[in-house]
This record gives sequence, C-alpha cells and structure tokens, in this order.
Amino acid sequence: MIDLRTLFFTIILVPWMLSSAARNGYMEARKPKKEVVTIPDYDTAGDSDTSPAAAPKAEGELPTCLLCVCLTGSVYCEEVSPEMTAVPSLPKETAYLYARYNKITKITNKDFADIATLRRIDLTGNLISEIEDGAFSKLALLEELNLSENKLAKLPMLPAKLISFNANYNQLKTKGIKSTAFKKLTKMAYLYLGNNELEAIPQLPESLHIVHLYNNKITTVSDETFCQGNNTQYIRANMEEVRLDGNPLMLAKHPNSFVCLRALPIGPYH
Repeated sequence: MIDLRTLFFTIILVPWMLSSAARNGYMEARKPKKEVVTIPDYDTAGDSDTSPAAAPKAEGELPTCLLCVCLTGSVYCEEVSPEMTAVPSLPKETAYLYARYNKITKITNKDFADIATLRRIDLTGNLISEIEDGAFSKLALLEELNLSENKLAKLPMLPAKLISFNANYNQLKTKGIKSTAFKKLTKMAYLYLGNNELEAIPQLPESLHIVHLYNNKITTVSDETFCQGNNTQYIRANMEEVRLDGNPLMLAKHPNSFVCLRALPIGPYH
C-alpha cells in the first residue's frame, strides 16, 4: 500500500507541482515592473540654495504700471497707495504723466532723462521742495508743466518749448527765479504764479496771453514790466489777462505801466 502511494506521488503530484511553479514564475515575468515615483519632500525643498523659492526677490518698488494706470502714451498715478514719494519709472513712449496728489518730495536729473517724448507733466498737490536744475533740460517736446500746490521756493531751468507753466500755491520767492527764466520762453502763452511770495514781477515773454500773479507780495510795477516805456505806440497784442489782485500794490499809482495792454489788470485801484 505504501509503495502505491509513493508511486502515485512520484508519478502524478511531483510533475504537477513543478508545472504549477513554472507557470507562476512565467506569470511573474509577464507582469510589468512598477515605476518607483519619488515624491519630493516639500517641507525641506525650500531649504535648498537652488530652489526657486530660495531665490531672493529683487529689491525696489512695484512696476509703475501695477501702481498706476498706463494707457497708450499716458501714465496716471493719482493718489497712489502705497504712498509715492518719488517720480516713478516711466515707459519709454510716455507723452503724458499725471502724478497728482502723492508724496513726491524731489525731482532729480535722472527722473525724466530717458523720456524725451514727454509733452505734459502734471505733479499738482505733492510735497516737492527741490528740483535739480537740469531735471527738465532734455524734454525738448514738453509743452505743459504743472507744479501747483507744492513747496517750491525756487525754479529750475525750464524747457524752451513750454507753452503753459503753472506754479500756483507754492513758496516761490523773487530771488528763487532767474530774471530771464521766462523771457527766453518764446512759445509760452500761459503763466500761473499766484499764491506765492514774489516781491517783484519777473521779465515776461512777448508770447504771453495770460499771466496770474495774484496773492503775492508785489509792491511795484514799472513802465517796462508789461510795456516799453520809451515806445508809446507799442501794443502788447497777445496779452489778454493780467491778475495782480491780492498784492500790496495800488494799480492807480502806475498808470503808464498798463497803457500798452488791451485790458487793465485785475486788482485794486483805490
């Protein structure tokens, strides 16, 4: 009996077990190997010197066109938050800059050095107390400059093609304006110097249409201020409006100073 069982095991079971083992090994060989995916440890990745997260951020202010509104040729930076304390960097093609009611304190020679396309600059309502003398020297196309409501005591050299200049509501003094600062500006038509501390009227270009000098400390005018004292036939044809109100000046005492004007200045006569 034992011999038959041994014979059965040897003839039947052993070949079957070997065949089954072979099949299992074949199936294992047919299975694709699983790829091992290494998941980075994000808790420590930032510590690497080569990680983008470790790269230092560039220091400096935000790009101008994120702080301001930039349209084709125009930049609007009005009441910017966070506070704007300096003239922003401008796109190369900027022709019109409006940076009103900010905290700008100074204009340097570099602020507009590379923006030769500028035609209008409006810096109304800032805290500007200093303008370097060459700040506008490269702006050959500049026609309008508004510096009203600032803290200026003196003026820099102004661009030759300036048509309109507004420095109302500053702290300008006569000694802070060169005697020929405006005389050489042969295209200037509108000059606004009201609410300052001027004691005398600067030399004015023939091209002027309107000049405002109200609320200053002007005490006198001469026959040469607006007219040509020795030429009684001279008429200042371009001049349309002169404001001298709010000055310690009695206009009636200077009748010959206005004979060339088309209209008498606005101001006290008695």
